[in-house]
Amino acid sequence: MTVTTSTMSDLRDSVAAFLDFFSGPIWARTGQPGIANFAVGNPQEMPLPGYVDALRGHLEPQSPDWFAYKLSEPRSQRAVARGLTARTGLEWDPADVAMTNGGFAALAVAFRTIVEPGDEVIFLSPPWWFYEILIRAAGGVPVRVRLTPPRFDIDGDAIAAAITQRTRAVLLNTPHNPSGRVYPLADVRRLSETLADAAARFGHRVYLVADEPYNRIVFDGRPFHSPAEVYADTITTYSYGKTLLAPGMRIGYLTVPPTMEDRSAFRERVLIAQLATGFSFPNALLQHAIEDLERLSIDVGALERRRDRLVGGLRERGYEATLPEGTFYVMARSPIDDDVAFAELLAEEGVLVLPGSIVEVPGWIRISLTASDEMVERGLPGFERARARAEAARR
Repeated sequence: MTVTTSTMSDLRDSVAAFLDFFSGPIWARTGQPGIANFAVGNPQEMPLPGYVDALRGHLEPQSPDWFAYKLSEPRSQRAVARGLTARTGLEWDPADVAMTNGGFAALAVAFRTIVEPGDEVIFLSPPWWFYEILIRAAGGVPVRVRLTPPRFDIDGDAIAAAITQRTRAVLLNTPHNPSGRVYPLADVRRLSETLADAAARFGHRVYLVADEPYNRIVFDGRPFHSPAEVYADTITTYSYGKTLLAPGMRIGYLTVPPTMEDRSAFRERVLIAQLATGFSFPNALLQHAIEDLERLSIDVGALERRRDRLVGGLRERGYEATLPEGTFYVMARSPIDDDVAFAELLAEEGVLVLPGSIVEVPGWIRISLTASDEMVERGLPGFERARARAEAARR
């Protein structure tokens, strides 16, 4: 007797590469002595002291309902709205902030809110590995528009060509995982104009879902511009897990700008979607602490210096490596076509990376800057040895 529904079997196709990697031989080396782990954006050092202090400061109950069921707590909504107002220049209404248990849930809620069965959602490839499954789970049809390495520039013409009568939304991840691109305001503005033209042509809204978990992880003094600044029908999703490097503590939000029309009706649909997706609200403790968490961040300057050391070290060793403008990730071209085989070679040398084919960039590898500085120094010789072995095998 089968225990798997046909729906889940179908959805498995969307995450097969993810499941295979995390049950495979590379990931099996995680935690072994001497491993330099660059595979995913997990912390490799102790959490921020201020983060622990913030949680500890709100553990003591202040009322009988301190740990009761929580929807979006007004105090949390106000804290988020103040931050959004400061960063975007728009006067955010706290009522338009829906607190969620992470950015993952925020995206799930967004798609359940706006997608009808058969609606198309365009996203950029290479993507975060769960976009497709979330779109399909909401009844939508995922539509890819490819980005070309090593620049990964937005192809506005390709997006325009992909839009049809059935297009309900375009999903833009900026800063972009895995490429590290931070898309400039001019690109975002052109995209918003394309969507506005499509909405006028087809007679219905075309939403821009702005997935922004890395919007505070930006390097070289580069400004970040949210699509919400220029496009009224933007749905922004955010996770604190990146800014605080605490991805297992699930808190984030979904929000829409004050320029969107009919926001009160939209709020109700979002609330219903949060209930329909299994009570997609953060736990009480994290919501109590959000005012403190809003003020915290990992040391982006230290992350930038680690980026420079790692990219410089890779280039000195013959790698073509990108210099990310934001996020946690460096992309490097594999010296052989089979990026999975090369990642396995690296693992044998004590270096764990993500094969690019898992995130739809075959022939490349993704390297996470959340590794420690000590791992960078220990890992660079491993990168050199693996490259030498790969090149020797080709001769």
